[in-house]
Amino acid sequence: MNTDFLSALKQIERERNIPMDMLLKAIEDALVAAYKRNFGEQNVIIEIDRASGELHIWQRKLVVPEVEEPGLEMSLEEALEFSPEADIGMEIDMEVPNDTFGRIAAQTAKQVIVQRIREAEREIVYGEYIKREGELISGTVQRYERRDLLVDLGRAEGVIPPNEQAHNEWFRQGDRVRAYVMEVKTSQRGPQVVLSRAQPGFLVELFKMEVPEIRHGIIQVKAVVREAGFRSKIAVKSLDSAVDPVGACVGPKGSRVQAVVDELRGEKIDVIPWSDDPITLVANSLQPARVLRVTLYEEERLALVVVPDSQLSLAIGKEGQNARLAARLTGWKIDIKSESQARDFVEQEAKIREAREKQRAVQAAKEAAEAASRPKVEAVAKPVVNVVAPVVEEEEEIDMTTVNPDYFEINDLQEVDEEGYDSAPAGVDPKEAFSVANVLGKSAGDDQDDSTAKKRGRGRGDD
Repeated sequence: MNTDFLSALKQIERERNIPMDMLLKAIEDALVAAYKRNFGEQNVIIEIDRASGELHIWQRKLVVPEVEEPGLEMSLEEALEFSPEADIGMEIDMEVPNDTFGRIAAQTAKQVIVQRIREAEREIVYGEYIKREGELISGTVQRYERRDLLVDLGRAEGVIPPNEQAHNEWFRQGDRVRAYVMEVKTSQRGPQVVLSRAQPGFLVELFKMEVPEIRHGIIQVKAVVREAGFRSKIAVKSLDSAVDPVGACVGPKGSRVQAVVDELRGEKIDVIPWSDDPITLVANSLQPARVLRVTLYEEERLALVVVPDSQLSLAIGKEGQNARLAARLTGWKIDIKSESQARDFVEQEAKIREAREKQRAVQAAKEAAEAASRPKVEAVAKPVVNVVAPVVEEEEEIDMTTVNPDYFEINDLQEVDEEGYDSAPAGVDPKEAFSVANVLGKSAGDDQDDSTAKKRGRGRGDD
């Protein structure tokens, strides 16, 4: 290798924009691979002099007591011939003459060098376009291939998939086209750049190019929605109170927005002012229609919009397009009604509300009547603990109007002590049993028959 070789590399550097150091490193790696392929596995080092282009080859071997792999190891005696300071465990570099490369080895090296240069070029191109993701790029239309639009970008190939193409656009071979860089992928033919003309980012980049205030950060693009080829809405906000965001985007006599419309082949664009107030934002998002009233329902995330009767179709748009884009822009579900529809709706709501109130009143009256018709049960006073029941010496008359007759249906009422809690029939509350005993009193003698005893309480001395 000589200066002519370096001159050829410099020409490649200029034409393919590959740095000289990268080219020389690729060639050195290719020569190492070719050397190992032809002479077996060896620890070989190849360097090219950057000034003269001379090629130098070294074999690096490890000094060992016993040689097992001649291509990688050498004995101490051999090592001492190259270096008097050699010792076991050291690595010795021995220069190999350049004529060791034969014709086959040179052909192999050529193939590997070409391959490495292509790989280096692909890496350079990939690194160049990966930095341009999210930006605009221009190219020349090559052809349509299975509905994909192939674009020549110069050093790479761009492709616009069908879902990233606008419905109203069609290009011919040789047309200049501007697109939005979505993604950069590697392929066998080199880096492939995925482009789009339907993304909202494409519209934002077009406005950046036409509106200096957006490019300099004075105006912010807060939200963008698109139905590519038909209609777009872009909400803008000014950080400078002296700058009108909508006027700046529209431009003198509409020149700025018209340039964007021309690039999008006639797509309609609504530029609206952004507002942090959702009511104002919803009203603005339905432009060009005029909004009379907006009512928000927070829980349902619903906005009820009232517009004049004459502008109902304008607010909804063709096939609901305007309302659909407004809902996507604001994040609210939008229900649009005309004035007459809203009036009927309010009247209907009032009737429904009145009917519900009447229904609730009827239900309340019915429940009150049912409560009044139920039999009243008098509450029996609960005894106080440690109160001694009065002793009835003689049989006393019982006023049947003041005693609940249900108490007389208790079978076999047993003895209740002074505390009133010790013994009571199964299923009977001891406190209630004690209350019954106080009302009925105790028996005056032992000669009362069983039927009388069941109707009256027994005394403390009874059996």
